[in-house]
Amino acid sequence: MSPSSTRPILVVGLGCQRGCSVESLTALIDESLALHGLALGDVTALASLDLKASEPGLLALSERLGVPLVFFSAHELAAFEEQLSHRSQIAFDKTGCYGVAESAALALAAQILAASPCLLITRRKNSHATFALAGANPL
Repeated sequence: MSPSSTRPILVVGLGCQRGCSVESLTALIDESLALHGLALGDVTALASLDLKASEPGLLALSERLGVPLVFFSAHELAAFEEQLSHRSQIAFDKTGCYGVAESAALALAAQILAASPCLLITRRKNSHATFALAGANPL
């Protein structure tokens, strides 16, 4: 989708534990978006860390929503560290970046928008995953 489209670019960043189900991911996204009057159908794309590229739940979510799922290396995500609302040492120790969901959302939004994105919804989590939403303009 091009930035000139009338539909806003809304990129969901996701981090998850190994084996996280599509249902757990969907519930977290639904709940997070609903707080801002948004729905799953508003999502433009999904993003995560390349270490999660074979996670069945993420792959199934992308297929279910009919949106692309893009993966980034920890090195690529590190470029967005200053914009994070939360820096997790635990995440860094496991992945090499301080926040997967927020960093991934920002990285893909920057790529799609060819401009500086902002976090529209900061990190939210459930027991299996983390979520963030990035785009061009605050909600």
